[in-house]
Amino acid sequence: MNCCFNWISLERFPFRNERRASFRVSCHYAYQRKVSKSRLNKIKKYISGKGYFPTSIVVNLETKHLQFDQVHQQGETEESGLLGWLKIRPAYKSAWIIDGQHRLFGYSGHDRAKKAKLSVTAFAGLPPGQQARLFIEINSKQKKVPQILLQTLVAELNWEAEDAEVRLGAIISKAIQTLDANPESVFFQRIQTSEDTKDTKRCITITSLAVALEKAAFHIAKKKSGHVLEYGPLWTGDNDKTLKRTNFILNKWFELIRNAASDWWDKGSLPGGGLAMNDGIGAGVGMLKSVFQHLEKQGKKLIDRDSDDLFELVKKYGEAFAAYLGSLSEDEKKKFRDLRGAQGVGTRVRHGEKAIREKFSDFNPDGLDEFLEKEKAQTNSKAKEIIDRIEVTLQKVIISELKEEFGENESDWWMEGVPKQVRLEVTKRFEEDDGKRGGKENYFDLIHYRKIVTDNWELLSEIFAYGKKGVGKEKGTLWMEELNEKRRCVAHSSSGISLSIEDLNQVQEYDDWLRRQIAGGNASAPANESIEPENSVGS
Repeated sequence: MNCCFNWISLERFPFRNERRASFRVSCHYAYQRKVSKSRLNKIKKYISGKGYFPTSIVVNLETKHLQFDQVHQQGETEESGLLGWLKIRPAYKSAWIIDGQHRLFGYSGHDRAKKAKLSVTAFAGLPPGQQARLFIEINSKQKKVPQILLQTLVAELNWEAEDAEVRLGAIISKAIQTLDANPESVFFQRIQTSEDTKDTKRCITITSLAVALEKAAFHIAKKKSGHVLEYGPLWTGDNDKTLKRTNFILNKWFELIRNAASDWWDKGSLPGGGLAMNDGIGAGVGMLKSVFQHLEKQGKKLIDRDSDDLFELVKKYGEAFAAYLGSLSEDEKKKFRDLRGAQGVGTRVRHGEKAIREKFSDFNPDGLDEFLEKEKAQTNSKAKEIIDRIEVTLQKVIISELKEEFGENESDWWMEGVPKQVRLEVTKRFEEDDGKRGGKENYFDLIHYRKIVTDNWELLSEIFAYGKKGVGKEKGTLWMEELNEKRRCVAHSSSGISLSIEDLNQVQEYDDWLRRQIAGGNASAPANESIEPENSVGS
């Protein structure tokens, strides 16, 4: 028996407070999901906003508690449906929720439970197995509306909304769709709108771009308790004019970026790409926000400027940011792409702000100095840790190789394997310190190892020559000189010099390479040290 109720009043079914509600269900009956408190809270919030549920709660009624009094009509059949009165006797465990428990219990303890009604589809006498199968069919066959399609529909649904904030969502949505559809736009056929198929070129979603624009506050700058206190630089008060202004500024801004790094832009999501993708575009929007804020701090009233004047104000900063992107090496582009999510986009923006400030010294976004100081501290600290590890590796492996070649006694490996100039410098340090560190091998500097390697090139080049096969001793050991220069930068926190992310990645690369060399050459690895290469540190 299948009964379809148009509506069921919640007032007839008072709920206990959800904190006290308890249910005793046999294990073989438990096909429903566990009730989620967070989901219930969201549903309660939706109900409080006078939301309603157009889909039915699906239940199974126990037949022993039912009484159906049919009202006969001429020509009616069971196929066409039977008209009558259904009486449900109030009894414990008389109804089982097949689908919609969160919607139903969202009303528990809610003021609207006394007035609201829910649409219900009821089955009678279904055994537990059929109830479970019905639950699975309902929740596996129905298709969720894609977020991209919902964002596309916003443009039509809210275009004439009275609330400016609601209307803004429609303007942004339509602006993005226009940018994608316009052959003159840098975003032409690059944005997933509606249910477009994602590919390596169309790899920017309307949702991600809409979120980035809303967070940037280009249109509504300040609001409180639902009231707009201040409008942003792209707002005009008129939907069509705001749409046109938004499209103009965004297209011109990203045109600078595309022109300066066209090969990178054109690759989309292909290997070597990453600029014309969600996070790359998010960083571009974040940079435009930084420039707007900088100009406003200078006292410029951006909202009063026409679109051409507004772009002329931001153009030189956009060119500086675009030039920075265009100057990145392939490795740096990969590091840029590896910065993912909100934190990664924020880091991309900070690096872009730094690039602009190198050209315009008065460009000083809030928080940039703090970010750079923190990054400097982290970069130097990590670099020092890696360099110290490399130095320990060099000491252990080089001395081990010398001892194996010339003999264990100091008179052998020390005299035969260590150049005289190095012996004199190390001995002096050893004597001045009264040998407190132990043997003389503990008084080598990093640069001493380069001299030892070059002096014993035939013995040590297989492990320590960095570069192409057959590289000479000067070029092959130049990495030690470079590493020593970086060691000097990070050895003293008061030096005021910081390594860049690129410098740090180079240090990490030397460490990874050295570990591979030791593993491949069967040299002695440092005690308690893994010889597997570590991950790059730039991401």
